[in-house]
Amino acid sequence: MQMADEIRRLIRVRTQKGAVFKRDGFGKKSQLSDSWRKPRGQHNKQREQKKAKGALPKPGFGSPVAVRGMHPSGFYDVLVFTVKDLEGLNPKTQAIRIAAKIGRRKRALIQEQALSSGLKVLNVRESRSARMPEPEPAKVKAEKPEKKVKKKAKPEKKVKKETPVAGKEKKETAKPKIPKKVKAEPPLEAKPKKETKPKVPKAKADSKAEEKPKRSPKPKAKPAEETKPRQKTALKPATKPKKKTGKEVKDNE
Repeated sequence: MQMADEIRRLIRVRTQKGAVFKRDGFGKKSQLSDSWRKPRGQHNKQREQKKAKGALPKPGFGSPVAVRGMHPSGFYDVLVFTVKDLEGLNPKTQAIRIAAKIGRRKRALIQEQALSSGLKVLNVRESRSARMPEPEPAKVKAEKPEKKVKKKAKPEKKVKKETPVAGKEKKETAKPKIPKKVKAEPPLEAKPKKETKPKVPKAKADSKAEEKPKRSPKPKAKPAEETKPRQKTALKPATKPKKKTGKEVKDNE
């Protein structure tokens, strides 16, 4: 019992003592992760142990030897892949963690055997059958006898008598309408048709036509084929007098 209390105290000391070490300049550039890298620059402020630039890993930050590598629950973590890996484990100091690549069926077998042997499983998963609740049997409700309700007779409403008001007379009853007499119109007499006079040509138009003398028709122009263009005589180029040879000069002499 005293040992268990001491382990809890040391785990608490480990969490208080623990520090996070981040590399210098991880927030300045997006491609740099915060994983620790030792600063080696000549003028690096973190290497010179400036307080604002973050702490350097030192022996004083280490966890106690008795609790080093232990799970916060107080057990040592053991990774399990098969059912055979459960053999020889101590349920008082060790707890198992089932590997992530294990399938659902194999995981269920390992988990059942570990729990039956008293080992603690750090990554327990519930099976689908456990998640689905069993359907409850439907309860049959006893039918209650219907109560007969007597309907009360509604009292008749009293009609108020209208009292005559002074200064107001009752409306007269509507009298039947008498149709008005329509006077008979005399029959329409046929109107005499107007006599159409024969149209006489106007004298003014005839007089103007007689006054204007008729113009003589213009002589038609002869077609282009009849009028032949004059042929222009081409001027002959002036021929230069030929030079007389020596024989011709002698003969002329």
